[in-house]
Amino acid sequence: MSENKINVAIVMGSKSDWETMKNCALLLKEFNIKSEHRVLSAHRTPNELMTWLDELKQRECDVIIAAAGLAAHLGGVVASHSLMPVIGVPMDAGSLQGMDALLSMVQMPPGIPVAVMGIGKPGAINAALFAIQILSIKDPSLTTKLIAYRKAQAEKVLNEKLD
Repeated sequence: MSENKINVAIVMGSKSDWETMKNCALLLKEFNIKSEHRVLSAHRTPNELMTWLDELKQRECDVIIAAAGLAAHLGGVVASHSLMPVIGVPMDAGSLQGMDALLSMVQMPPGIPVAVMGIGKPGAINAALFAIQILSIKDPSLTTKLIAYRKAQAEKVLNEKLD
């Protein structure tokens, strides 16, 4: 395996998306998943985006998480230029508070799928977990970590006290 190999690439259309997407990156780190994050736009930096996608292929990346708001073309553009699974995270941006991004992502035409999570921070966290589930197909140790993570989530709920 190349020392440049990464398991998950996180791309977002704007630096302002990092406040949400850092939750995704932190959870991947908690699971010891090697990732990298970039700001690249489907509309404003299309050539740089294509170059980066070519680099990811060479680095044997496994999954791409694409976060975007408004028209949210980033995930679809990434998926159309890659055979890696792409997970879209709609950002809570603009006057429609992410609904436009969500609908743009889930209404992809047939043939170029993008798995889409919920809007904002919950979607970012679920994107990381979904990527980990995908990676666990090849790495059973991740399955064990996912089981422990879910158990901890359940215990957290069960230990909550009402006033």
